[in-house]
Amino acid sequence: MRNWLTAGLLAWSVAAPVADALAQATPRNTLVVLREIDADNYDPPRSTARSAGEVVYMLSDTLVSLDWDQRTVRPGLAESWTVSEDGKLYTFRLRRDVTFCDGKPFTARDVVYSINRWINPETRSPVRWRAGPVKEIRAVDDHTVEYELTEPFGELLYQLTLFFGSIVDQATVERLGQNFGVQGFNGTGPFCWVSWTPRQEMVLQRHPNYRWGPPIFQNPSPQVDRVVWRVIPEANTRLAAMQTGQGDVTQYIPYIALNQLRNVPTVRLQRQENYFWDYFLGFKVDKPVVSDPAIRRAVNLAVNRPAVVQATFFGAADAMRGYLNPNVTGFDREAAESVPSFNPDEARRVLDEAGWRAGPDGIRVKDGQRASFLLYGLQTNEWRRMSEAIQADLRRVGIEMRVQLWDATVGWGRLATQEFDAFVMSYPYISATDGFALYFDSRNRPTPNRMNWSDAETDRLLNIAKTGLSAEERARAIGEAQRRIASQNVWLPIAHEQLWLASSQRVEGLRPHGIYGVGIYKGLDVRLTR
Repeated sequence: MRNWLTAGLLAWSVAAPVADALAQATPRNTLVVLREIDADNYDPPRSTARSAGEVVYMLSDTLVSLDWDQRTVRPGLAESWTVSEDGKLYTFRLRRDVTFCDGKPFTARDVVYSINRWINPETRSPVRWRAGPVKEIRAVDDHTVEYELTEPFGELLYQLTLFFGSIVDQATVERLGQNFGVQGFNGTGPFCWVSWTPRQEMVLQRHPNYRWGPPIFQNPSPQVDRVVWRVIPEANTRLAAMQTGQGDVTQYIPYIALNQLRNVPTVRLQRQENYFWDYFLGFKVDKPVVSDPAIRRAVNLAVNRPAVVQATFFGAADAMRGYLNPNVTGFDREAAESVPSFNPDEARRVLDEAGWRAGPDGIRVKDGQRASFLLYGLQTNEWRRMSEAIQADLRRVGIEMRVQLWDATVGWGRLATQEFDAFVMSYPYISATDGFALYFDSRNRPTPNRMNWSDAETDRLLNIAKTGLSAEERARAIGEAQRRIASQNVWLPIAHEQLWLASSQRVEGLRPHGIYGVGIYKGLDVRLTR
């Protein structure tokens, strides 16, 4: 690790003398964004990748937008909206000055088409549930949409800020078919599709008519002519490219380099405090060993979360105290405070009282069953470090955690099976109800509810949190759901990831956002000085 850091900083120092020269070689008004990985496609309802969302937010717009606080819903393509008293009918009044990249005027029919395509089973969107329990989407006239639900869904406006609900052009979708978002795109966003070379770069150009950006921006029109999203998988190369002017901005900063970058004069660092992307370990509560509440509580007590997080993220993440970020809508402090803190002596006492006795190899045994469980996860540097540290902490109290990390090409399939006892995962969310309804609803077994958590009372509370007519009723329900689940230690909460943007000196107006993990939201207000 020390050699990696030395090499990385050396790359920066060697690159510094030629930074200005190469920066001049970059086209004057082209923003070059560096990232680690590409997406599989850029069709809004068909990809859940953060790397897809980064680009789709620039290519298209949603009915509503999300403020920097990650709580407040603002206008988007809809300039205003009303909700019926029974919470089932949303009426959106649309802007009249919007066009697609090909110049076609945007109307209510485009909204109806895009949302219906999102929820159509033939689209096979993995997130169509986010559109809510839709009864009918209809165009009242060219600039009015009625969005009717079968039951109230208090999360609807939040969900409609996400890129899955982006409005697209029907004619282009029908022309390209399955290649929409692969060979081309036509949206109403501030930038338009030019070309995509998979695993290398995506090129966008300014939408010349665009002047309807969300009100969170000072300037509703794009200020740069082109945006190039360039894929550089190797961390040192990505860092050196920033320093030499081959890149203008990145959110993919190696954690170990973050502190050192604060002392690099040619780089500006910014953090978004309201950022909701968490790492956790979940237990399959119906599997041997981890079905014992004492084991799950002991794991929470035995793991030194602050030390694990520091050793993995080097200060670029915060140890979790509860199941959710304290800044998120619906966070319940009482539930967070009930999550056990690091106390290995208490972990040993809990195991002793539950009848788990140390065996000859130090691993505890009860009724002939070893305190041993199998963990699955994806093969990343972060999960490798964290799983090794957690494994060592558990061994000290007599619990064996066997680890199997998979390449992502096969890992997601493995994580949909019942062949493991626990798993590790990271995920974005926009509210407490958003996160908990995804993972703890019994209808979401076996995935994403990989814990096999099936509890009628949890389901009842989550239903109220989604369908309650008042914000107070919904808040009470999601708070109680958090307390119920935390009391059973269904997860080991680990880390809140931090969002940082590193940008070159020529970039002005940039501000990290964070919606669904996306640092650069729409690319508005960004200016280049040379």
